[in-house]
Amino acid sequence: MKPLRVLVGVVVAAGAVVAGVAVLPSLWDGAGGTPARDRLPVAPMVVRKNVWLDAQGTVVEELPDDCADSRHPYFCQRVKTEVGTHDERLLARGGLTIRTTLDQTMQEASQRAVDAYVHRDDPQVAGQAMVVPGSGEIRALATSRGTGEPRGLQQGSTAMAYTLAAAFENGLRSEDGFAVSGSYRMPGFAAFRDCQDRKVGDPTHEVVDPRRADRFHTLRSGTRETVPTFFMRLEEKVGLCETVEMARRLGLARADGHPLSEYATFTLGINEVDPVSVATSYATFAARGRHCAPMAVTEIRADSGTVRSFVPRCRQVLDPAVADAVTGVLSDAAGDAVKGIGRDVAGLPGTVDAHAAAWYAGYTPGLASAVGLGDSRGGFRHPLTDVTIGGRLYSSVPGSSIPARIWKDSMTAAVRGTEETAFVKPDAGRFGGCREACAR
Repeated sequence: MKPLRVLVGVVVAAGAVVAGVAVLPSLWDGAGGTPARDRLPVAPMVVRKNVWLDAQGTVVEELPDDCADSRHPYFCQRVKTEVGTHDERLLARGGLTIRTTLDQTMQEASQRAVDAYVHRDDPQVAGQAMVVPGSGEIRALATSRGTGEPRGLQQGSTAMAYTLAAAFENGLRSEDGFAVSGSYRMPGFAAFRDCQDRKVGDPTHEVVDPRRADRFHTLRSGTRETVPTFFMRLEEKVGLCETVEMARRLGLARADGHPLSEYATFTLGINEVDPVSVATSYATFAARGRHCAPMAVTEIRADSGTVRSFVPRCRQVLDPAVADAVTGVLSDAAGDAVKGIGRDVAGLPGTVDAHAAAWYAGYTPGLASAVGLGDSRGGFRHPLTDVTIGGRLYSSVPGSSIPARIWKDSMTAAVRGTEETAFVKPDAGRFGGCREACAR
């Protein structure tokens, strides 16, 4: 009797891959020593390509090797990055079914709005992220150019929200403030200390308010008008390190993975960040101080049957009452450009020095979003002044123009049909009026 050998192999039938155990006769047939395998038809090894699903379990597409070939290149790159973070070998093996947090209705709304204002062949690139407060689930990631994740951009005045939060946490009230002029110079090197207690003030550096207004500003009015000289004074009062730590707690991170730069002008948005990071930090305000790490992947299922599931990673980082106070001021500062979407809205436009980039970041009670716009060739070499974007000529592009319009159009469509909720009103007894820096 001929001996039997057991082979663990892959049987391919009707285009499917089935792993199994096959019991075959000896590989040697005993007749002339010819290996039997040389005379048997052998099915080619087939490994199914990776596919990704949306939050409802509907197939989006096969995950391409190059996300520039994806229907949703920005989201595609995020998915690949997250899977690689869990295990960099997974994608190369193939055969994965990856369930994501994508909402295709919101994704389409975001992409339509981006495409309406920024053309794919424009040198300027727009990117948008939509994130769910209280879970960190990324619902949409759109970009005007099919190259994957947009490059990091300086954040501009959307970073003022972190100084505002630090001020409320420090005991200031919405009508506390300072008399400021059209320019600001740091009173000394020790006026600003980073989180290593290094003196980083620069008395030679002048911060200028382009409006050149001399007046008393409160936390509310200074935020509403995004006054740079006021926020330098406010950061000087509450502390640079306190402001940086607030931003970190809320979820802000640099796009290049390096630690946040801790310079005195931090409050003016000098760090290069991406829309996911900014949207996540604003989502923490919407969630009343509960920060959740952004996530695009909820499950990875292999053809072998192995399943890895991922849940939101959240923690309370800010007193809910402080978050509500910030939301109260940002609701006033959101601006007419984004009002009228059928939901409560809070947010800030972001204009970078010399118009090197422009942002809008904001949130409803149930969805946060950030839009960034900058030139792919470098914002300071190619500022957003006297430019044609999306077929329209702009003398300059502040955050209240293209980014705010993309934000409003996309969010209007995104929240349609979702549950309508309202912001929690700020505690007027704790944060209303003024306490120690009142107008005289």
